[in-house]
Amino acid sequence: MKFGVVAAVIVVFMLLVGMWACNTVFNYGSKAAAVVSHEIDPQVLQNKYEWFKDTYAQLEADKANISTLESRMKIVEKMPNPDRTDREQLMTWQQEVAGVKAAYNDLAAEYNSEMSKWNYRFTNIGDLPNGASQPLPRNVAPYVEE
Repeated sequence: MKFGVVAAVIVVFMLLVGMWACNTVFNYGSKAAAVVSHEIDPQVLQNKYEWFKDTYAQLEADKANISTLESRMKIVEKMPNPDRTDREQLMTWQQEVAGVKAAYNDLAAEYNSEMSKWNYRFTNIGDLPNGASQPLPRNVAPYVEE
């Protein structure tokens, strides 16, 4: 009689352990499938492409702003005797250039970090979305002084 009760308890325990193991395996597989499904969802890929496209456009705008500010600074620096207002404006532009360069480098680092996290198909010529004429760069160089 005691042996039968012990055997039944062992069988129930083994069934519970087996059910727990199966649940763990299926739950893990289900979560992995959900993550993969979410990452390759067309809407998610479209949103990522748009983020990269917008970020790259911002980086290009920052480079243009730096060039514009630097050309303005050269004009003031070439003046034989700039007055106080011109010197103050020059210092303001120098601060703006430093800020834009810092923002550019931060955004370029974020762009490069995000691009390295996944093999984005939209950076390949054959896999561009409709209307895109050239792939986005896989890496953006930081802005450095020449």
